[in-house]
Amino acid sequence: MTVLDPLLEPLSFEFMRTALAVTLMAGVVCGVLSCWLVLVGWSLMGDAVSHAVLPGVVLAYVVGAPFALGALLFGLLAVTLIGAVRDTSRVKEDAAIGVVFTTLFALGLVLISVTPSQTDLNHILFGNLLGVSRADLVQVLVLGAVALAVVVLKRRDLTLFAFDPVHAHAIGLSPRRLGALLLGLLALTVVVALQAVGVVLVVALLITPGATAHLLTDRFSRMLWIAPLVAAGSGVVGLYASYYLDTSSGGTVVVTLGLAFALAYLLSPRHGLVATRFASARRRRLTRV
Repeated sequence: MTVLDPLLEPLSFEFMRTALAVTLMAGVVCGVLSCWLVLVGWSLMGDAVSHAVLPGVVLAYVVGAPFALGALLFGLLAVTLIGAVRDTSRVKEDAAIGVVFTTLFALGLVLISVTPSQTDLNHILFGNLLGVSRADLVQVLVLGAVALAVVVLKRRDLTLFAFDPVHAHAIGLSPRRLGALLLGLLALTVVVALQAVGVVLVVALLITPGATAHLLTDRFSRMLWIAPLVAAGSGVVGLYASYYLDTSSGGTVVVTLGLAFALAYLLSPRHGLVATRFASARRRRLTRV
């Protein structure tokens, strides 16, 4: 037995190779997008869209359509409904998000309960990373590539929208259209991550990498590299851990992400808890002197 055997053994199985490819793509796409979600303050929106796609997935199963199509349609529907309620009533955005996503999520649960199926539709909720088919893999790779391509092409406009929408409007950009584009990318990215960790845990992939990167650097350009590396690295470590510990693959990936955030929260050189406490104690000592 060599040192590399623990790394190579899981890759001898096709389902592990497929799961690894899906995890890497989902991690990179979600990691990049999470930077904007964290800065714009749309964490709750990511949670809403990830839960609202559930009835679309179930209906897609009923009619024999691809899961991704149903999820994407209901993700866009959720975004549209939230915007409509916010813009046409006195209800604020956070309340509109809460009403729309809980209603759609509950509708999905109802549909699951009344849909006869030989497939365990609960995998939609909690993911079935080790059961991803080759067709699902192709779907994830294509959608992930599309989302990444759009982000790369529009990254400057989206960054300006995140930091200063007033200035973006002043130079001729439309904050409303950029916001709609970001929401559309969010819906597309949810579909990608859905294959990996399921509806309930997908919000972790959309928020935790960006939050971790935000603790590690003050520069947005660096965040765009750190966040996908954290997400992809945690995905690989979590997948291997689930193989050897015989635990839920999606859940273990998310736990690993949470541990990465905890390390950054505690040990980040500038913004970690230890560094800030040390800096505060030093300032107090200098003040006394």
